[in-house]
Amino acid sequence: MRAAVYDRPGGPLRVLDVPDPEPAAHGVVVTVDSTGVCRSDWHTWLGHEDGVRLPHVLGHELAGRVVAVGGNVRRWTEGARVTTPFACGCGECEHCLAGRAQVCPRQTQPGASAWGSFAELVALDHADTNLVALPDDIDDDTAAALGCRLATAWRAVVDRARVLAGEWVSVHGCGGLGRAAVAVAASRGARVVAVDVSAAALAGARDAGAEVVLDAGDETAVPRGDVPSAVRAVTAGGAHAALDCLGSPTTCADAVRSLRPRGRHVQVGLLPPAAGRAVVPMERVIAAELDLLGSHGMAAADYPPLLAAVRSGELPVAGMVTRRLGLAEAGRALAELGAGTAPAGITVLHPGASPAAGART
Repeated sequence: MRAAVYDRPGGPLRVLDVPDPEPAAHGVVVTVDSTGVCRSDWHTWLGHEDGVRLPHVLGHELAGRVVAVGGNVRRWTEGARVTTPFACGCGECEHCLAGRAQVCPRQTQPGASAWGSFAELVALDHADTNLVALPDDIDDDTAAALGCRLATAWRAVVDRARVLAGEWVSVHGCGGLGRAAVAVAASRGARVVAVDVSAAALAGARDAGAEVVLDAGDETAVPRGDVPSAVRAVTAGGAHAALDCLGSPTTCADAVRSLRPRGRHVQVGLLPPAAGRAVVPMERVIAAELDLLGSHGMAAADYPPLLAAVRSGELPVAGMVTRRLGLAEAGRALAELGAGTAPAGITVLHPGASPAAGART
């Protein structure tokens, strides 16, 4: 198969011919028809993820069909059209048995603990626990976006923040994940304030349902760069729920300080130590009785309500995928994420679409 391979942190991704994967006894091999380029991939590429063995293949948002099945798999056969969460559980621990595979202590992650979906084929572990059947009316690109950003946003907004209709929700960082969070919150009847420094990202957030957009770099919209004060002003006291969807010390602190008393903060964007430690204003957390919550993807068992919302049109996803590239463009797409020059919305790769024209960056 062809795969986009790199052999040092931040190094070039080269499209190479590599051996096809074999399924584990509990796993499957899936053709990759579409795979998203996510900020988590960027973190892994730069070496922010522990335990990655080089050379490596990134990618964890995917849609495809099962082409090989391990001998111990019971629920899946060749030809099944599937996606998977980015955090795959072991299927045996107390958390997996309770349907909480996203916090499995022995979880595996395609594109991190093993080679991922920036390739024509990907092996997925513990298929009976981790695969999600895709209905025919959800296309490959939308399904790839479900695997991380939409699923992660759904769980953060619906299950962790427990957002209610009429509540104010502030979303800090409006790239692919943030835009998905805006869309999910708006679909639940919330009033959304979107915060970013990118005009394109804010335009995408407005398209996704944000009632108010704040350019954190614009002194007229956010005097002195004081995002929390600006959010409290437009929400008449602060957000009921705030989500940091970028993952930086600044956006984390801004989100917490944007809350009204008894508000809920959900940390969704990764906060790797290499980016600096977030300073959470615990004095404010105590005085205002704020809830601080983490959200780590979503287990396969929890996908049915999300799929139903997408299929019914309750959660409109048209337009979230804004760019489609071949496998040879993976390195450029990652670099743009780091530089902040990636177009708004979600970029997907079609591994089978780019010609085998040798190794390219």
